Amino acid sequence: MNTGQHDAYGQELARVSHHQHEAAEARFTVFQALAAAGIGHEQADDIVAKLEAGAVAGAHTWISESSAPHGSESRFEDGWFAGVRDVASYLRRIADTTATAGRGRAASSAMLLAHVQQPASPAPEETTADEPAPAPDPVPPLEAKDVLAAAERFPWAVAAPGTRHWPDGSDFLNVALSAVGNEERAGYIERLEAFVEEHRARLEELLRVYGPGSRPASRGRYALVGQPETLAILERMEAVPFLLRGRWEEELETVFLDDLEFAWGPRVRLNR
Repeated sequence: MNTGQHDAYGQELARVSHHQHEAAEARFTVFQALAAAGIGHEQADDIVAKLEAGAVAGAHTWISESSAPHGSESRFEDGWFAGVRDVASYLRRIADTTATAGRGRAASSAMLLAHVQQPASPAPEETTADEPAPAPDPVPPLEAKDVLAAAERFPWAVAAPGTRHWPDGSDFLNVALSAVGNEERAGYIERLEAFVEEHRARLEELLRVYGPGSRPASRGRYALVGQPETLAILERMEAVPFLLRGRWEEELETVFLDDLEFAWGPRVRLNR
């Protein structure tokens, strides 16, 4: 890919990322409105999933009705329509999946909204000398080095050290751990280990298809696949997808998370 093509592709990714970001915000607003109207989480998920499936179906129609440039040779037209059929079939499968796979998003949205709306702690000067403030409950420590040590115990889920894209992916791990609630910290290592064991076959396939040395990775994409930090990112992606993306967008480039979402295919896809 030459410099001009690379720049054009980068601009295309930027536009797609912009639309995805706006879609995530719009979806969050819709879930808020549905909750205010008394619509339960399951029904809200169903409503939004059908709307999104309809949007994909619209793209299917647009693609299916496209034609080869006027005056094209017959062989070119044959190739054109074969490509159109393949793309249209793929869009149809996406629409089918989208209509039924949006479970848990309304609940995640409500959790994120509750987190954002938590009242601020009273300022120290508001506490009088006669009434000393009660000591806050200690927050169990969650050390990044302990999480990494746990991840390294699963060599079949991470790439060999010499093949990883980053010797140090602490920025990514810190964002993932910032989405771990205080009440989860005490048992988070065990939770992560259980998650990895449960998804062993899926993680092995992810590493094989998208990890270092794979064809997709050779194009400079999917750079997080194979990193030990990624196991925590994937666990949070499944547990609190809205909160993870919100924290990520505050600190890091979303393209890394977008690629990982595409490759992993979580139950809640915010990268659309």
